[in-house]
Amino acid sequence: MTHAEHEVADLCVELIRADTSNYGDGSGPGEREAAEIVMARLAEVGVEAHYSESADRRANVVTRIEGTDPSLPALLVHGHLDVVPANAADWTVDPFAGEVRDGYIWGRGAVDMKDMDAMMLAVLRQMVTEGRRPRRDLVFAWVADEEAGGEYGAKYLTKAHPELFEGVTEAISEVGGYSLEVDPGLRLYLIETAQKGLAWMRLIADGRAGHGSMLNSDNAVTELAKAVARIGSHEWPLTYTPTVRTFLTEIADAFGLPFDESDPSNLLDKIGPLVRFVGATLQHTTNPTQLSSGYKANVIPGRAEAVIDGRFLPGHEEEFFKTVDSLLGDKVRRESIHHDIALETTFDGALVEAMIAALKAEDPTARAVPYCMSGGTDNKTFFADLDVRGFGFVPLRLPKDMDFAAMFHGVDERVPVEALRFGVRVLDRLLLNY
Repeated sequence: MTHAEHEVADLCVELIRADTSNYGDGSGPGEREAAEIVMARLAEVGVEAHYSESADRRANVVTRIEGTDPSLPALLVHGHLDVVPANAADWTVDPFAGEVRDGYIWGRGAVDMKDMDAMMLAVLRQMVTEGRRPRRDLVFAWVADEEAGGEYGAKYLTKAHPELFEGVTEAISEVGGYSLEVDPGLRLYLIETAQKGLAWMRLIADGRAGHGSMLNSDNAVTELAKAVARIGSHEWPLTYTPTVRTFLTEIADAFGLPFDESDPSNLLDKIGPLVRFVGATLQHTTNPTQLSSGYKANVIPGRAEAVIDGRFLPGHEEEFFKTVDSLLGDKVRRESIHHDIALETTFDGALVEAMIAALKAEDPTARAVPYCMSGGTDNKTFFADLDVRGFGFVPLRLPKDMDFAAMFHGVDERVPVEALRFGVRVLDRLLLNY
């Protein structure tokens, strides 16, 4: 067992024990404690790093390892240090104890994404200790605030310190590289190459305020409710982006099933719980999430508001908003609360080939397939602004019966220790040979 394989579990436990809950309103503990752990572990092997806080305790760590060939573009490897909150009463274990049980590390952030943070540290420490240099510059970044939009993390770094990412053209980060076992002779490893766009929208209806006992033909609540119902119940058609089409074609081939474009449910059934990651990438979605109006039972309010969580497919943003606007009606308007682009890259090139080679070297049954995720990561949100081509690649060989999708933001989040060791081996190969 290599040094990185030996210590990656301990590093993951150490990071989980640093509570970095991100409540999205500035009230959490921040990332400083975890960032200080990263800084200390880097200093132990003589690695200097850039430490910066975008606000009190909102900490980021970035370091660069110089490669042997300065003509090659740099690769960014990044992970976020913050986690979503956890209600300890719902958990089997203390979510911030980092308990190791039954071959798993339990705790908030075990898969999202202190596993990758630890793998990055372990591989980097081993690389430096053994005096091995990569071919190209590697930029490692441990960032704040991904779970609440990246304002204090990736956005801050790319705006205030773009020089840290000089020469970077590609990046790897979360929510990809995990396995789906088809049979003992074939594992599919899903590499994220696309992400849906995000449109949080506020719907506003203005009407005539009045007494609740009287007739009112200009009721804001009524008009808003109609619009919310139309949007929330709209059946978006199946739309296959290049990534999703390739993914479903690969699933069909792996399981020996036909790909019926009018109804791909037979293929989605085969991927089990992972359908939560990809099921919503076959179409746009518009989910009502908030309603607000009125202040008294017998007063008709003059305004009513709702919030819609909209997600649109890469390459189809214009048609998405055109349809939403057609569903609003004449008396409801929309405002943007938050907007993120959709992103899609091709599943080719030297980095893709290197990821595939690293996976197959450690798992001869591996077949890499691209997929689109319905959410978003820092790859899209900010690093794309620097023209960085991003992939989701946290290599984990998972037990066949593990409900991996349920671990993200879920109760009893955990990651297999052996999966971390596998990931370290794959990352080490990738980062040194690419």
